[in-house]
Parts: sequence; C-alpha cells; structure tokens
Amino acid sequence: MTVYDVARQLPSPTDLRNLCRSLAMLDAILSPDWEDRFYSFNAGWADGEEMASMRNGSGDEYSIVFAAAGVYLRGFGHEAPMSPYGSDGEPWPGVIDEVPEVFKSFVEEPAFTDEDGVPVVTACLWREATDDQWRHGVIDFPAGCADPDGATGLFELLVDRSPEAFQRYAEDYYEVSVDLEAVRDVYALRPLNQKLVSSLNSDVTLEDLAEDVAEIGYPQPAPDET
Repeated sequence: MTVYDVARQLPSPTDLRNLCRSLAMLDAILSPDWEDRFYSFNAGWADGEEMASMRNGSGDEYSIVFAAAGVYLRGFGHEAPMSPYGSDGEPWPGVIDEVPEVFKSFVEEPAFTDEDGVPVVTACLWREATDDQWRHGVIDFPAGCADPDGATGLFELLVDRSPEAFQRYAEDYYEVSVDLEAVRDVYALRPLNQKLVSSLNSDVTLEDLAEDVAEIGYPQPAPDET
C-alpha cells in the first residue's frame, strides 16, 4: 500500500476527525501514561486548529491537522525507502512538492521538521475545504518495494476503521484482553460512564480521564452517567 491507496480509502474529514478522537480516547483509557500511547488528539493545538497524532515509539509517526482551510496529513516511516535520511537528506520528490499554499505552513511547521528544518515526511495527503477527495503529489515510487512510503503500517487504523482492527492492535500492543463492545461504543463517540471505562481498564476512573476528555474534545459524560 502507498499514499495513493490511502487517499482512496480515507473517510471524509468529519469522519476522520471523529475516528481520531476515538482512537485517542481509547488509548487514554488503556494507557494512563501518555508516553506509552500510540494515538493522541489535541482539540486546542493552535488557534482554530486541532491535531491528531500517532507515534509508535520506534520512530514511525503521523500528524493530522484539522483547520478551517482543510486537512493536512503527514506521515513518517523511519525505515521506509523514501525516508529523507536514506537518500539525499531531502523529502522524496513529489511527496510535498504539490502541497497547496494554504498548507505550506504545516510543511514547514517546526513540530514536523528536524533540527535542520527538513520536513520529516515519507507520505503526505491533504484535502482543502472545497475538495471532494483526498489529494497527494505525483510520485515515482522506488521499484521493488511493497511499502515504499511506510503507508501500510502508518495508516492501518485509518484505512481499516473497524472496531475489530483497533481490538487487534490494542491486544497486541497492551497485551490485555480488550472488550469489543466497549470499543464500538467509543468509536460511536458515546459519552463515557464508569462502566464503559472499567470494561476497558478497571484501574482507571472517569475522574482520571477528565483532562484527556477535555484535550481530545470527546463528548463529556452526562451528569447521571458518571
């Protein structure tokens, strides 16, 4: 799979935002320690901007910025053949060359570049507010590579949006049994209650999650559901 395949399979910006909030909330419940989480979401990342992110602790990551102008997505597979650090120290030709002007500030965003200002990216997609589909650059992928830009591993849960896919990931990563019905509830953005939280992690309370709920912008628990 490459960014071309991802572009055909990503949902609408609204559905992608909802999915990203769900992923972040589930990881917050399963992992009280932020440093151990894969998925996060910051509803107040910048003025008028929200950001979803993934970091797997091994060097692979993505960031998705939701803004009034649209959505900008950059991913970095640290072992991908198209890594800037495996060629000439610059992003692979075509990956970011056609990014629209409205998203250029994200290409150069310090959080998404290295200490030399080089964009840390192997895969990039965007969708302006007026677009009806996801877009990407025209790329001549390296020959003989099944996953040249790292898209297969980076965007797995954005392409397979089933609760079962999250359950498989979480059971493998956290090495615990994960309640599928609870995952379905969070994927549906149902407000949390203690029963739902405990079905995923009996050591976590709603009070423990208050800051995460606010940061993620997840629906607040109803007063009678605490």
